[in-house]
Amino acid sequence: MSTAHDPHVDPRVDPTTAVPGPSPETEAERRADLRRHKRIATGLLVLATLIYLFCRWLEATGRDAGWTGYVRAASEAGMVGALADWFAVTALFRHPLGIPVPHTAIIKQKKDQVGHALSEFVGENFLNATLISRKLSEAHIPERAADWVLDQGGAERTGKEAGRLVDLIVNGIDPAEAEQLLRTLIIDKAAEPAWGPPLGRALEQLIAEGRVEPAVDAVVIWLDDKATSSGDLVARLVDERTPSWAPRFVRELVGDKVQKELIAFTGDVRADPDHEARHAIRRFLHQLAQDLQHDGAMITRVEDLKADILASAPVQGLPASVWENVRATLTDMARDPESLLRRKIVDWITEFATRVREEPELRADLERRIVGAASYLADNYAGEVTGIIGETVERWDADEASDRIELMVGKDLQFIRVNGTVVGSLAGLLIYSLSELAFGLF
Repeated sequence: MSTAHDPHVDPRVDPTTAVPGPSPETEAERRADLRRHKRIATGLLVLATLIYLFCRWLEATGRDAGWTGYVRAASEAGMVGALADWFAVTALFRHPLGIPVPHTAIIKQKKDQVGHALSEFVGENFLNATLISRKLSEAHIPERAADWVLDQGGAERTGKEAGRLVDLIVNGIDPAEAEQLLRTLIIDKAAEPAWGPPLGRALEQLIAEGRVEPAVDAVVIWLDDKATSSGDLVARLVDERTPSWAPRFVRELVGDKVQKELIAFTGDVRADPDHEARHAIRRFLHQLAQDLQHDGAMITRVEDLKADILASAPVQGLPASVWENVRATLTDMARDPESLLRRKIVDWITEFATRVREEPELRADLERRIVGAASYLADNYAGEVTGIIGETVERWDADEASDRIELMVGKDLQFIRVNGTVVGSLAGLLIYSLSELAFGLF
């Protein structure tokens, strides 16, 4: 909501550094409560003043009774106490009656010093490494955490919260950024090196280790199977390539002969591990490994093939597809209490909590780590944490800060005025009574 035309907003105050406060409803209630307590304290001052004036009137008109002096002394001291405490309370926040008396409006004048003093106080008394270490050691955090996990359903609760965290992280990632990351890690990385030499070295290594033999066997078996089942293909090819004037039985005889010879040849190759055809395949693979590493034309052809593959639509769409599949899978697993992810988290937490409960050495080690980490943070970063207090107070507007502080503690400070009136009256009465008693003896 814009505050450009709000008459209650000071344009000189940066809204980003305004003093934080309660909701408007809570603030209105606190201000009404503060005004009520101010009226009570002021009413006691007025009452003491009226009683004092009444007693003085009685004395001036000769109607002084035996009790008049006692009441006058009590009311007079009550007035003094009320005024003194009113001055003290008011001087904290503003100049009493607008008069710039020295050492008044203390919060406005000393706001920055108060903020830094508060920072030092918090650092020395709350973020003290020794104090934090002792408190954490006394808390027995690992043991209590294990009890919570095993006895109070903490494992399931942790698994649920971990699932929510995974869900939040996965669905909070910009798909375009995730796609770009995958593209950089997969496609761009794959496009950087030349494929030929590495493929050649890999093939050469496989040949040296004898690992291409299964591939040779697979090729031979495939050829033999194809030869066995290629009768129709052979007959069609023979029929297409023999003269049309040749008798049909000749074509069939030739086709049958060719197929039988082909089957016999592939069968021999399949049965004989040392067949020349197998050696030819091995020589081809060896030459291919050399060409992939050293033949410029072969390397260029492989690079062209690589470029075609990487530029193809399926490969270009791979990052988006991969991320969407990963996102959908993780989301489903994070939201499903019975998913493998959630169950593994619960099982791991339960198992670890059981170890913590049953192994004193593990508990002691965890406590040392927790205390050590907290002590390290307190020793090295307490100043930065508490420094936020002083820096924040420095940015506050002095008038607004004073008003907010008075709103928070002003009601309690009004009791000081009430107590000053009551205590002052009792003190005045006691002093007057003692003096009357002392001088009445003479």
